[in-house]
Amino acid sequence: MQNTTSYANPRTFDLIITSMLIALVFVATLLLNIKLPITANGGLVHLGTAMLYIVAILFGPKKGAIAGAVGMGLFDLISGWTLWAPFTILTRGLQGYIVGKIAWSMGRKGNSVGINIFATIVSIPFMIAGYYICERVLFGNWIIPAASIPGNLVQNIVGIAVAIPVCIALKKIPYFK
Repeated sequence: MQNTTSYANPRTFDLIITSMLIALVFVATLLLNIKLPITANGGLVHLGTAMLYIVAILFGPKKGAIAGAVGMGLFDLISGWTLWAPFTILTRGLQGYIVGKIAWSMGRKGNSVGINIFATIVSIPFMIAGYYICERVLFGNWIIPAASIPGNLVQNIVGIAVAIPVCIALKKIPYFK
């Protein structure tokens, strides 16, 4: 009898991993979030950002982009933020790609803590700009979106503070070495 638990097709295994990463980003966004009382559109701080960073650092730009875009896009679609979903898909996909691309540059594969921190910081202006443009489109005003910038900064700082120590710990596991 053949062993049916091995993955003969690496594409199948890759699909399973990618699906699980999407689910992790989605669940971290859905279950672990706090609405900031800054303004009406002051933002939502959630651990989905931390999970996006973790995925991008551990698995690279492609999985970082897919997990961020689909995981957070699904959150928007099912939780009443439907108008934001297209912008979230683009913005968070780009953010995951940027973090993964920098963290995995020059063969590092997310192994440099300093580069990982740098990668997350570099991605922040792209996330802020993406949502600023989104709010400009939704609210028809260039001033109102400025109110969400502090909330977006807090969300990213919390994400970095959670993701970097988690990545350091996970990099000690043989699977991620």
